[in-house]
Amino acid sequence: MLYAKPSLAYPSAMPMDDLPDLNLLSLTDVARLVAEKKLPPVERWNPQHCGHSEMRIARDGTWFHQGSPIGRSAMIRLFSTILRKEPDGSYVLVTPTEKLEIAVEDAPFVAVEMKSEGTGCNRRIAFRLNTGELVTAGPDHRLRFLQHNDGPHPYLHVRGGLEALLTRAVYYELVEQALDGRDEPPGIWSDGHFFPIEPTV
Repeated sequence: MLYAKPSLAYPSAMPMDDLPDLNLLSLTDVARLVAEKKLPPVERWNPQHCGHSEMRIARDGTWFHQGSPIGRSAMIRLFSTILRKEPDGSYVLVTPTEKLEIAVEDAPFVAVEMKSEGTGCNRRIAFRLNTGELVTAGPDHRLRFLQHNDGPHPYLHVRGGLEALLTRAVYYELVEQALDGRDEPPGIWSDGHFFPIEPTV
């Protein structure tokens, strides 16, 4: 199993860099760090299905194994790099030799911090995920807002169909910036793309 075998050849060989401080980075710095980051080619790996990982990602971004929270942030960051969304909407942890299902309550990532530079259509907004990954909203990383029974659910596309749920604080900060603008309907610009903030059902 992926979790039971931390010596698994591929994941254990990956070094984990220190987490960046978004407050100290310009959006140019963010773009450079994103361009330099090399992620595993999980879309090209198709090993024989091996069962369930006994792991779960809660709505707040907490990772569990066999019902207990995984306390090692480096382990979570490691597993997040080999996470993939399947065509049927399920999620798996995948390496060249193993593919195990993982339960995801809402979105596999949580956007916990944002930084905005510029105004209007020249604005760019970067988000830091709970795994430390940096993502700039734009054509390849779209924002979408869904209306659920418990209120709006704002999402940011990360990669390969994987999304991040924005925390309430980040969502409110985003809405405040959108309402400060003059766009109708209200929305937010980032990296040349406009995202209406009105939730859809």
